[in-house]
Parts: sequence; structure tokens; C-alpha cells
Amino acid sequence: MKKLRSSLIVILASILVFGFALGSLILPDKDVSDTERRPLKQFPKVSMQTVKDRTFMTDFESYSLDQFPLRDKFRGLKSFTALNVFGQKDTNDLFVSENHIFKIDYPISTDSALRAANIFSDINNRYLNDSNNVYLSIIPDKNYYLADKKGKLLLDYELLIKTLKEGCKFADYIDISDLLTLDDFYRTDSHWKQENIGKVADKLLESMNAQIVDSERVIVDTNKDFYGVYHGQLGLDLPPDNIKYVLDDSIFDAVVYNYESQKYEDVYDLEKLNGVDPYEMYLSGPVSLLTIENKTNVGAKELVVFRDSFTSSMAPLILKGYSKITLIDIRYLSSKTLDNYIDFEDKDVLFLYSSSVINNSETLK
Repeated sequence: MKKLRSSLIVILASILVFGFALGSLILPDKDVSDTERRPLKQFPKVSMQTVKDRTFMTDFESYSLDQFPLRDKFRGLKSFTALNVFGQKDTNDLFVSENHIFKIDYPISTDSALRAANIFSDINNRYLNDSNNVYLSIIPDKNYYLADKKGKLLLDYELLIKTLKEGCKFADYIDISDLLTLDDFYRTDSHWKQENIGKVADKLLESMNAQIVDSERVIVDTNKDFYGVYHGQLGLDLPPDNIKYVLDDSIFDAVVYNYESQKYEDVYDLEKLNGVDPYEMYLSGPVSLLTIENKTNVGAKELVVFRDSFTSSMAPLILKGYSKITLIDIRYLSSKTLDNYIDFEDKDVLFLYSSSVINNSETLK
């Protein structure tokens, strides 16, 4: 009986090993992981050099992991086991609470906040003068709004903001942290929901003394299920949100110019709803430089915003207060070459960044 049981175990193990090996050979390789939103490793190049320096085996190992059959299912099983069976507080820096997925960004780096402040100060010294009104605002990540923070590794947001403010005394700080709740963020993503941040947009416009041509905001539901980046990274099946967008008169008539594609584009690129990251429907996602012109408020001032991805959904909401908004992402465009593209004279300037970027400012140029 014991011999039979041992034989069955060997047979089952062999079926699993050879089954997955056969599946790897038969199934076509994927170029991109839709759940993780990243390119997958492809079969490495074989040559005498790659075999000799062992890069072939290293690359083949990465390829095998990326192209493993049922990879997403096994990742989900691993996360479920780690969190619910072994009682780990997180897995790969992700955890679930209040029906949201959160990513740990810890510890605080005051050096990173100072680096960001130095970059912003250099921009101020290089390009700005008394004709500019300069503002600064930080978007706390959704971990800030956790109801139960016991046992969680969280940033010291007050210290992060204080450090940045002290390094940017040339800018008026606009505090928006008390205007948000956890419900204003997507359940499986880091970003905020555009339909929920009108109150934040109004606070920014009021604080910047913008010349507003008021118009009613209308929320449009795309009826598209939105699974954010954390959903793919964790592998657990949490309910999606519906992705929505906001229209008003200024947005409806807006003219957007993308300096990367050198084309005029729509405020909302609805085709991206079917892409890898539907959040990129807002102003076409990560773009280093673009402008939005407001045809309903032609005589108003212009605004320049130094931004990250959160501003893609915020910029349309503050458009009504300005004749033109220029969006600059210095993660992709060097801050030392901006005078080649932009005239800052007589413009309002806003530095609007998430706390995650400030705490990881090595991404800023």
C-alpha cells in the first residue's frame, strides 16, 4: 500500500512537471502581461558568447518565469495563501484593507523630498520672476486615508510635506488633504477618481485666484470595468470600479496639443479604455509636454503645471479658470531645457505632485 501511494505521488508529480513543460512548448509566448502592465521576457538569443558568459541561462530563467502557463493564477494563489493562510501583513509590498489594495511606500525619505525641493527651486530660479504666481500642492496617496492604520507601515506625510514646503518657500502651499477620502480613489489602483475630485479642483482654482467662467460639470460613465495596476500585481480578484470622465463647456470645446506626437488630440482618448491601462484615457496618459486651450475663457491668464499622472485627470477640471494650461512632466523632460519650449512670463505656475513621487524623486529630472 505504501509502495502504491509513493508511486502515485511520483506519477502525479511527473504529470504536473511534464504537463507544464509541454504547455510551455505548445502555448505561444505573450509579449505583454495585461494584468501587470509590463512587457514579458522573450526567448533569449543563443550564441557562443551568451552561453559562455552565462547570460543565456540568466535570461532563460527570467523568460521561463514570465511565460509559465497559468502564471497569473499561481500568483493569485500565492497572494491568497500568504495573506489568508500564513497571516502575512503584505505580499510583495501589497496588502488588502477596506476592500482596497494598497502598496507600501516606506520609509519616508527626507533626502528625496529635499531633492524634489531643490529641483523645483532650480526651476523657480531659472525661469520664474515677479510676474509669476507660484503654488505648490501635494496629493497624499490613498494609504493616508486608511481607517485602520494599526500595524501598517505608512509614511510620515506631515514630515514629508513640511520638508518640501521648507525647501520651496517661493511657492504658496495649497492643502488639499482634508478634501479627500478613501472612496475618492480606485479600489485596485493608486489614482483618484476624476468624478470625485471636483471639490479639489475648486479649491485649487480658488487658491490661485483663477478667473472662472462657471459651467456645470456632467459625469459620463463609460460602463467600462477598471482594474488598476495593483490588481494585476497582487493577483487577487477584487471587484472593479467603473471608469468615468467629466465634461463641462470648457472641456467640451478644449484644444489639446501633444508635443510628443505633434498632433492635436482629444481631452479624453476613449480608445485607450481598451488598452493595457484605461486610466491613460485622461489626456493620453504619460506625456512629457502638452497644452490645453480653453476657448470659453480666452481673456484669462495661463497656467503652467509641473505634474505627474494624477494631473492627467485633474487638469481638465481646472481648465475653466484659465485660457491655456501647459502640462510638463519632468520625469520625461529635463527641467534644464524648458526655455526651449515654454515662455513662463506672466503665467501662474503650479507644482502638483503625489506624495509617492516626492518620496521617490529620483524619477524627476
